Amino acid sequence: MKRPTLRHERALWRVGYRFVAGLDEVGVGPLAGPVAVGCVICKRNFSIKNSPFANLRDSKALSGSQRRYFANLLKKHPDISYKIAKVYPRVIDRINIFQATRLAMHRAIERISPQPDFLLIDGAALLKRNSLPQRAVVKGDRKIFSIAAASVLAKVARDRIMKRWALRLPGYGFERHKGYATRSHYKALKKKGPSKIHRRSF
Repeated sequence: MKRPTLRHERALWRVGYRFVAGLDEVGVGPLAGPVAVGCVICKRNFSIKNSPFANLRDSKALSGSQRRYFANLLKKHPDISYKIAKVYPRVIDRINIFQATRLAMHRAIERISPQPDFLLIDGAALLKRNSLPQRAVVKGDRKIFSIAAASVLAKVARDRIMKRWALRLPGYGFERHKGYATRSHYKALKKKGPSKIHRRSF
């Protein structure tokens, strides 16, 4: 698998953009828990060459321990800014999962500092309610470093939330499947019924 690079960010830096933000979401498919969005901005002098970040991949290609390792590095690095935003099941059920994901993206963008002047978004859909210059990149988490970093931060944050819920709502197995639609999760739902963090709309 190819490693994510800073090629897209550098191309935008060269034409005058200073704060290029990568965005990615996790948690669209689960039956329970929030959808989470990571937003990452790398400073222009940031480099991944000859650094631990050279081995960073999108969150799906890393183990849990690898994701936590990289998340800790990202959070501590002086040349990286990040923000994570979540939208919970009550809102997801009211506005649908697509709109909830867009809402989480808008929240992450609004809260990050410095404010971005260009957005790189994983997937095929642009943020229509945002007037910032932007580009949607299919499989961007495999190609673009800031998007891959955003996916890792969002995944670690969401997993942590689901592990906490596992302690408060035992018997569903949230600590294992994180709310995704596994066989054991369906079995627990059949036995116990939905909890307060289950999504009712799907």
